[in-house]
Amino acid sequence: MDLDEVFQAYVNDLYRYLFSLSKNHHTAEDLVQETFYRAYLQLSEDDIQTIKPWLFKVAYHAFIDFTRKHSRVVITDEVHNQISIKTPESYLLEKEGFTALMNDIHSLKETEMHALVLCDLHQLSLKEAADILQLNINTLKSHLSRGRKKVVERVKERKRYDG
Repeated sequence: MDLDEVFQAYVNDLYRYLFSLSKNHHTAEDLVQETFYRAYLQLSEDDIQTIKPWLFKVAYHAFIDFTRKHSRVVITDEVHNQISIKTPESYLLEKEGFTALMNDIHSLKETEMHALVLCDLHQLSLKEAADILQLNINTLKSHLSRGRKKVVERVKERKRYDG
């Protein structure tokens, strides 16, 4: 697998991950480019077999570097949704539900949010996510558990107010 094939295989996953962190289309695109630029500079043929966790780690660090450089994240109303919806009403409900869920996730502590996004949305293993976030696996598990509980509580609370 060469770098072009790796790009084709993981560009969408990395974009969605970086978009979920930055909440900005242009920032996510720039960070995806930065991730693959760093991959081009550092990657040897031997590293290709375990490329997905490594790319997510590079993307995470690129996001951290960007955040430090710009010292604030611009939040927009953009929501990237690639699901094909049949009716405008169902599209609006899906968009509102997704936006509310992402807002719940983004209201968590940073480590809990990153653990949830990596493990639940991008389906990385606990070991891969722990390596990316540079945490002990047990620490990651506790952040993941606390984050999940908080999101479930917030969703239940929102349903009580809506219903």
